[in-house]
Amino acid sequence: MLIVSAIALILSFFKVFTIGPIDLSWIAILLCGLPIIKDAIVGLVTEFDIKADLLVSIALIASIIIGEIFAAGEIAFIMAIGGLLEEFTVARSRAGIEKLVHLTPRTARRVSNKNGVTNEEIIDAKKVEIGDLIQVLPGETVPVDGELINGETSIDQSIMTGEPVPIDKIKGDEVFSGTVNQFGSFVMKATKIGKDSSLQRMIDLVESADADKSKIVRLTDKWATWIVVIALSAAISTYFLTGEIIRSVTVLVVFCPCALVLATPTAIVAAIGNLTRYGVLIKEGDALERLSKIKNILFDKTGTLTYGKPEVLDLIEYKSNESLDYNINDSIDDDINNQYELSEPSNEPSNQDVDNKFKFNDSNNQNMDNNSLIKILASLENKSEHPLGKAIVNYYKNLNNYNSYNNYNNDSKDSGNNGTIFLNVDNFEMIIGKGVKGLVNGEEVLAGNEELLISKSDVEIDQLWVKNNLLSFIDNGATIIYIAINNNLRGALILGDSLREDAKETINHIKELDLNPVLLTGDTEKPAKHMADQVGIDQLYYDSLPETKMKVIDGYQDIKNEFVAMVGDGVNDAPSLKKAHVGIAMGGIGSDIAVDAADIALIGDDIKSIPHLLGISKKVMQTININIIISLSLNFVAIILAMLGILDPITGALVHNVGSVLVVIYSSLLLKWKSSGIS
Repeated sequence: MLIVSAIALILSFFKVFTIGPIDLSWIAILLCGLPIIKDAIVGLVTEFDIKADLLVSIALIASIIIGEIFAAGEIAFIMAIGGLLEEFTVARSRAGIEKLVHLTPRTARRVSNKNGVTNEEIIDAKKVEIGDLIQVLPGETVPVDGELINGETSIDQSIMTGEPVPIDKIKGDEVFSGTVNQFGSFVMKATKIGKDSSLQRMIDLVESADADKSKIVRLTDKWATWIVVIALSAAISTYFLTGEIIRSVTVLVVFCPCALVLATPTAIVAAIGNLTRYGVLIKEGDALERLSKIKNILFDKTGTLTYGKPEVLDLIEYKSNESLDYNINDSIDDDINNQYELSEPSNEPSNQDVDNKFKFNDSNNQNMDNNSLIKILASLENKSEHPLGKAIVNYYKNLNNYNSYNNYNNDSKDSGNNGTIFLNVDNFEMIIGKGVKGLVNGEEVLAGNEELLISKSDVEIDQLWVKNNLLSFIDNGATIIYIAINNNLRGALILGDSLREDAKETINHIKELDLNPVLLTGDTEKPAKHMADQVGIDQLYYDSLPETKMKVIDGYQDIKNEFVAMVGDGVNDAPSLKKAHVGIAMGGIGSDIAVDAADIALIGDDIKSIPHLLGISKKVMQTININIIISLSLNFVAIILAMLGILDPITGALVHNVGSVLVVIYSSLLLKWKSSGIS
């Protein structure tokens, strides 16, 4: 359409070709101008919507009436170009998230077993039902959400979380639609399909990011309405003062508020596109405007500043003067004297930072796999399905991975240290609320709280040792698991919710933006203060139930008249996310409540993008204000030139659209904008 119109205008301008008495500019008027006139009439009749299209339509019709056919065609053509530029900006800014739509798998490999024979069929992914068994081969995209029931693999979840490292998956792990299977073949059971799948919910969230919902957009719409009225008044006044209809038409042309109308949506949509690259999805453009006004940002602790899952923090042996006689598999030394510390716990330590995560007694490092207390405990907990037990087993596996890595680098010939080996466990028993017990290689092992050791084996716990070694952990909210072997206390393992590695840096960047970070937590005073001190938060509220958190938010917003943003995990924080001026949820995969309750979702569960989010919200408002200044300044200068007769309808249309182009170009700079807090 634009190409045909451009050719027609060129031929008309140079008068190279004509169709009888008909000016070829009519082609541009019909192709580009009629849609504008139609939209203006529909808006005026159905909603009494006085917007830019109405003024453009009047200018078009007036140009035709006075015989300026080429000017009318040029106006229509340039307006169409302005619309195309806006669409290009929108399309470019949303390109990253629209990939999600194309990632929706079209087929699925369903397997079934009939009469002992395994059948496989390729079906439309939309026909997958909950409970269906789906096989996914290496390189294929997971068609629906489900649970891995057979096989092991690594899956690329970067499109969902932004995490570049593939995630290992074993039996029982969740897999998510749209993610890509990297290596092994596996069979999964479908658990979420259609609109309930992770990928489809991501797409729905993206489609809800509508810049036109912004309050400031409606404000510029009101300005555009007044400009239409002023333009008509100016055009009529010009005609009565000069008697020249051409000047009046030129006033209408240059007074069109297209640049003003483009000022806000182009900036907001470009910012939305920018944020998707950092795993931040905006549900409404209005959220960015509101976010730019906040003074305080409130953080929940669990799952927000911390990872929200138990990690092994330390393993401390119990030292006494008594001789502890026990023998496990004839290979475990009588004196277990290894102590392990995890400075920054992680379930998946990388080779680069593993030295900082685990610290061992080098003199006993060679016996670690066979002679460690953690091996005994992990062997027992391997029979448990409790989250604390799984955390211990994961810690032990990571310990073995570390040793295998070290042995490989040291050219170790001892293959016994490679892989994870568990000791034999019999008579395993889980005592609800207390711990676990069992026979590990024939020796009685108990692991749990103090009540378990006293009730099951009458083990005496040295309170002085507890005070000297464990009290600080207990005060900070850690969980203590005492370990007894053959009725003798052997040590204690400490578990806790680990601080996110980038939490402190994130808080520092927020302070640099002159915002006040606040900690809201249900923890008691000591753990809350410990966490606040670790990340550098000066203001905190502890023992906070959901109702308490809402009262705190009311205190800021209603009493102090200060807007706040709430960052939470979207579960027990859902009321607070709704109550706050802006709710920001840790909207990781599968977090339905976070997406529903908040205005903004951090898809990768990564708080380090928050400073960038805060920074770009202020940058958006700055961009919008500059856009408005550009558009209004050009309009008023062009009006004066039109009233003086310096501009005619043709040059007026060109000058007017310079403003639109400048606004679109300036807004598009937000696509590449980067906060200083983002590495």
